Amino acid sequence: MDQQAIVQAKLSSGENAIAVHEASLMQGWVRTSRVLALAEHDSNHALFVFMSSRMPPLLFSDLAIERVLPIDADFRCEIDTDSKHQDGVDVYVNISSHKLKLLFEMVPGIKTSNFVGEIFRAIEVFTKRRGPPPEFQWLHKYAVGAGSLSNSGSGSSWSGMDNPSRGLMEPGIDGVTGQDESLTDALLESPEISVPRQSIAKGATPIAARESVIKYQMAMKEQHYTYTQVLRVFVGTWNVNGQPPTVGLSEWLAQDPEPPDIYAIGFQELDLSKEAFLFNDTPREEEWQEAVLNGLHKKARYHKVALVRLVGMMLLVFVQEQHAAYVRAVATETVGTGIMGKMGNKGGVGVRFDLHSTSLCFVNSHLAAHVEEYERRNQDYHDICSRMSFTRFLPPKGIKDHDQVYWLGDLNYRITELDPWLVKDYIDKGNYLPLLEYDQLHQQHGLKNVFAGYQEGNVTFRPTYKYDPGSDNWDSSEKNRAPAWCDRVLWKGDGITQITYRSHPELRISDHKPVSSLFDSQIRVIDAVKYRRIHEEVMKKLDKLENEFLPQVMVDNTEVIFDTIHYLESQIRDLIIANTGQVPVTFEFIKKLDDSSYCKDWLNIEPYSGFIMPGEKCDIKLEVFVDKKSAFKLNSGEDKLYDILVLHLEGGKDIFITVTGTYERSCFGSSIEALVFISVPVREIPVGRLMELENAKEVSSTQDPYPIPKEIWFLVDHLYRHGLKQPHLFEQPGLNSELLQIRNWLDNGSPDPMPGSIHSVAEALLLLLESTAEPVIPYNLHSICLSAASNYLQCKQIVMQLPEHRKNVFLYLCAFLQEVLCHVNENGLDSKTVATLFGTIFLRDPPRSRGDLSSRARMNQQVLDRKKANFVYHFLVNDQSDFILGR
Repeated sequence: MDQQAIVQAKLSSGENAIAVHEASLMQGWVRTSRVLALAEHDSNHALFVFMSSRMPPLLFSDLAIERVLPIDADFRCEIDTDSKHQDGVDVYVNISSHKLKLLFEMVPGIKTSNFVGEIFRAIEVFTKRRGPPPEFQWLHKYAVGAGSLSNSGSGSSWSGMDNPSRGLMEPGIDGVTGQDESLTDALLESPEISVPRQSIAKGATPIAARESVIKYQMAMKEQHYTYTQVLRVFVGTWNVNGQPPTVGLSEWLAQDPEPPDIYAIGFQELDLSKEAFLFNDTPREEEWQEAVLNGLHKKARYHKVALVRLVGMMLLVFVQEQHAAYVRAVATETVGTGIMGKMGNKGGVGVRFDLHSTSLCFVNSHLAAHVEEYERRNQDYHDICSRMSFTRFLPPKGIKDHDQVYWLGDLNYRITELDPWLVKDYIDKGNYLPLLEYDQLHQQHGLKNVFAGYQEGNVTFRPTYKYDPGSDNWDSSEKNRAPAWCDRVLWKGDGITQITYRSHPELRISDHKPVSSLFDSQIRVIDAVKYRRIHEEVMKKLDKLENEFLPQVMVDNTEVIFDTIHYLESQIRDLIIANTGQVPVTFEFIKKLDDSSYCKDWLNIEPYSGFIMPGEKCDIKLEVFVDKKSAFKLNSGEDKLYDILVLHLEGGKDIFITVTGTYERSCFGSSIEALVFISVPVREIPVGRLMELENAKEVSSTQDPYPIPKEIWFLVDHLYRHGLKQPHLFEQPGLNSELLQIRNWLDNGSPDPMPGSIHSVAEALLLLLESTAEPVIPYNLHSICLSAASNYLQCKQIVMQLPEHRKNVFLYLCAFLQEVLCHVNENGLDSKTVATLFGTIFLRDPPRSRGDLSSRARMNQQVLDRKKANFVYHFLVNDQSDFILGR
């Protein structure tokens, strides 16, 4: 049923709904959603103002009449041309009838034009009519339910004010009655505040806490105390291919006559050494930072806002010193998208800050390589978007939560489906448009698979990859890679104008050319004098309110039920919080007594706090995702998919929401001790039996246990048969979709071959080992292992003392890894890389031990990681034949 039919159902026989439109009623302090309807009866017209319990209304019972305005001699409709309302986004329409004045905000477009046009036609019908003015008797019946009726001059007007204690009113229920003068008295003195005094006296009117109202009012009036200042932003990116800075950078960073106000400079592959890859430690950071400082524009002095680095990705942000005092809330974040989402050879680093009253975010990323891997690049992009969270803020800020976002880096998208020689021929002719049609980023962006909402300028420069280092010649190696625009700059947000987008081919030390882009950015600047004056005005108006008011919201569902949940497979449910009161509401999900968090580990709430204007709603996303942190507790019965959320309203009451679901138990999250006693697929085991195996200190069973869990054997055997020579084994991540297929194959059993690529099977093995409640080497032995890491004999003695099945798993995996290292010429691995990766698996850190590490703590963590690697290294390079599996 469309809205016009819904409104028609509210009217009586002989009355026709001519036009219906959604609008926001503006009352200074509040903006509330309304449904407007133009109705006709015997050539007389009236404007109905409806409140709705939801927007858009779906049933006629959703609507309640708030006001009925006859279109008579006192009715006025004007498009507001006052400059204070011209923000370039919305249309403002003034409606007046007798002493009542209403301002409505409407979304510009053909629907708004048609609706307002119908109102003007109704006014024209009235002005052309002859004879005595109509009495609008057909509207009298609505006054009973809608509110006040008065006769004045040639017509009448009706205005309703609902009783909040009874909810929305329906015709036939007694309302508030009185003349226009009573209506005027019923409004507070300020024409910007429309709150019924009668309701205030009864204590029934829901209004937000004082601070929320102040925050809302100042935000609404921001244009009155801010002005725009245009700053020049330089964004540059360069994959330096592990080279030291042997050239000056001024040709890249200071090519323009005038200095930029802001620099954001990103590097990729800063250091390709194993030391950098394994321990995130490199001297190149200082070397390139010094080169950047020497290359900045000489006509200005700069202040470093932040430096953030993850392995070879580094991002530096500078502002001119004159702006430094206005930089606030600086934060950095890193996201690794390598194997298991933590190796930092690929991923992104970010810097965010507020400059005056505008928030900016810069992201430097290095996405997955290889021509055919565009889906993995898409996955990397989405991983960075979902996981980059600046947690120093409450609520944490994501990339999207900024006024302006600049994304730079080696995005690695290639030109496909064209012969490399044809590509080069087009380039030599300067004909780039045909090539851009085959550019993967151009294609994926057009399909909205990545960078939805972002813009990229016209690419008018030669591809930036791949060159023979030290020259301008295309790749002359046997691979003969086709040129590609790997290095890109995109942006999102209002007030951004791109000035230039270019490459810098004169810098030749790398196989990539650096890229830069200049932008003019509109920054909102606060006028302190005006701000204080407006703040004082807001405070004075607020002081006129006679009582403190309580917020009021409606939650569409307080019992959220999820379908069956599987390991590593998220489910999402939407929750709607609607502000049904008359002023803003600040909400937050808060933790219950004795709980450490506002929700359990397997649940994520986005956003978990927020601010809702009157008549508006906030869509909440509840996501259940079971990973290694929560899988064991769910498998063992220590936890279940049940939580009670506490939705707290600032200055108001708490609302309780239950979240429930059923978890499909998996080998992922099961203990080694339980899995060795399970001879069938885990889904065939009764839940009670699985919980018994997990919780029993000594398992009584007629069945002899396997030496190692069959799931580990399946994965290792597949890798042994098909993956020993696979390049980048245990370094390149798998695909999420394939990991879920492997999980199902293990949990359900299947006569079919194991699905997924070798890289996905390798990551599944690591995930299985990481998902157990305790690592292969129990936590209580970690300090002993690290102390003995430099002495092989001591390490050997510790392993011999491990619980039997854990010892078997450790030795079995080490024997397999020794076999992997027999094929280093094909797979490109080395013993130190393998030892470092599996050191973090066998000697996994306790939950939340890393946290938000300080620089000193990070150095200590690097020392611990090296000791873990040394411990495992002994068992990869020494003969283990004296160990007898199973004893």
